[in-house]
Amino acid sequence: MLEACVLITILCGFFGIILKKNLVMKIVSMDVMSTGVIAFYVLIASREGLFTPIISEVKNIAYADPVPQAVILTAIVIGFSIQALMLVGVMKLARDNPTLESNEIEKNNTP
Repeated sequence: MLEACVLITILCGFFGIILKKNLVMKIVSMDVMSTGVIAFYVLIASREGLFTPIISEVKNIAYADPVPQAVILTAIVIGFSIQALMLVGVMKLARDNPTLESNEIEKNNTP
């Protein structure tokens, strides 16, 4: 059930990127899709073990791998920086164009 919710989140973001014409909505859709992919990765990584790998006296427990956690933290930071960079690009486009609709921007900038 949880896998289905994560897959629906990814698909909502994907179809938002394809179907939305406003550039800000495309950026939000990309963020939704990125969040779904990160949630899917965390879901897969948590299947291996439920306990954090901290030194303790308990032996023979299935520990969760800490490497996917580090990769996910890196993906979150990179996703945030890419989103900020895209929003700055949209702000620059908004100075020259009265609308943020991708069709209108292409029509205005085509020679």
